[in-house]
Amino acid sequence: MCTPHCVSQLACCCGSAACSLCCSCCPKIKQSTGTRFMYALYFMLVTVICVIMMSPTMETEIRKHVPLYEDICKTLSAGENCSALVGYSAVYKVCFGMACFFFFFSVFTLRVRTSTGCRAAIHNGFWFFKFVALLACCAGGFFLPDEEKFLEVWRYVGAAGGFLFLLIQLMLLVEFAHRLNQNWTSGAEYNKLWYAALAFVTLVLFSVAVGAVVFMAMFYTHSEACFLNKIFLGVNSGLCIVVSLLAISPCVQTFQPTSGLLQPAIISVYVMYLTFSALASKPVEKVEQNGMNVTVCIFPYSSNSESDRKIVKGVGTTILFCCVLYSCLTSTTKRSSAALRVYRNSVPENERARCCFCCNDSGDDYDDEEKTSGGQNVIYDEREGTVYSYAYFHFVFFLGSLYVMMTSTNWFHYEDAKIERLLDGSWSIFWIKMASCWVCLALYMWTLVAPVLFPKRFEA
Repeated sequence: MCTPHCVSQLACCCGSAACSLCCSCCPKIKQSTGTRFMYALYFMLVTVICVIMMSPTMETEIRKHVPLYEDICKTLSAGENCSALVGYSAVYKVCFGMACFFFFFSVFTLRVRTSTGCRAAIHNGFWFFKFVALLACCAGGFFLPDEEKFLEVWRYVGAAGGFLFLLIQLMLLVEFAHRLNQNWTSGAEYNKLWYAALAFVTLVLFSVAVGAVVFMAMFYTHSEACFLNKIFLGVNSGLCIVVSLLAISPCVQTFQPTSGLLQPAIISVYVMYLTFSALASKPVEKVEQNGMNVTVCIFPYSSNSESDRKIVKGVGTTILFCCVLYSCLTSTTKRSSAALRVYRNSVPENERARCCFCCNDSGDDYDDEEKTSGGQNVIYDEREGTVYSYAYFHFVFFLGSLYVMMTSTNWFHYEDAKIERLLDGSWSIFWIKMASCWVCLALYMWTLVAPVLFPKRFEA
């Protein structure tokens, strides 16, 4: 009974049918959501390959457990122990192929407004052929001529794309803070418990931010060293106070009545996280105490065992994956796309207040025909038009490919980069994260003062 259903689900691999799971007990899925998750699956597959390429530990394990490993390397002409398939240059080539794949689809789907055309059908289906095309693009990167010149140029392209992807991440955070505050404030008009929830969450977030400042002041500053740590911790803390006061100032309240302390609380926690991450990423400093060089301003890590270090690095890599996927998938929804244009009325006024509001856009209850012939039911939510920009969706994944490439190769410290050293200190990562703090604060400050400076543009 299950076999025909599963076979029918596989039609999406070679045709334009919507993607879904074989099991009919799975929750209903929208066609647009299934498509985005399939591209995310491709993206994650290539990302995992890049992580393996940058991991000497994984390379050693593969060499031990794969039979005839050396013979396979010789057959592929990949050098001794497949040296051409590992390291930063291999990651650059694989990510080049993935970036070309998503950039092509970004151009290919420009100005697609309906899901009934042939370009939309290719975007939403033919997954097997697209998978083969992705593999071909990634493999083609290894056959590029003038490898040294390519790596030099592609490094700067990757840096520019990675910075732009970071900017989108920060803009999404600001949009999330504004939307959460507006959503819960609107709920308070009908139920006063939302005021209590608003006050409680705000208090908790500010407590976390203050606790982070105290923690970093205790462990990441020193009377004889870590001068930059003291400066930037003071500057970032002061800027958080400034934006908090600005959010509740009368001039801002006049044009944004829903502006309150919840948004700056969210921004402050994120800025403190970035500050901590930046200080932890800075190369270690040493001072002389009792005739010995002592490392100062480091995380008070009690255990130095290899297993503990692997756990920390595994968590860091997982956070990287989650952040990239969240930014790629969330930034392509209609509301987030509108928010990136910084219009005040990008969030509907009548949105229902709820704790987990970020999963669905308002107006997402579709009554379209569902696929019930077997397997997971699919809601065709794009019959009247596309619900997100296909071109922008692929462009964000293009930028995400460049961000993964730069992050996994330690940005500009690429020659001795290893995925196991992802959390180790380097000046490039320090400055990137510190700059991200300031950009995040600047974006949020702009959303507060822009309606004051340009009131006509932000009229509802």
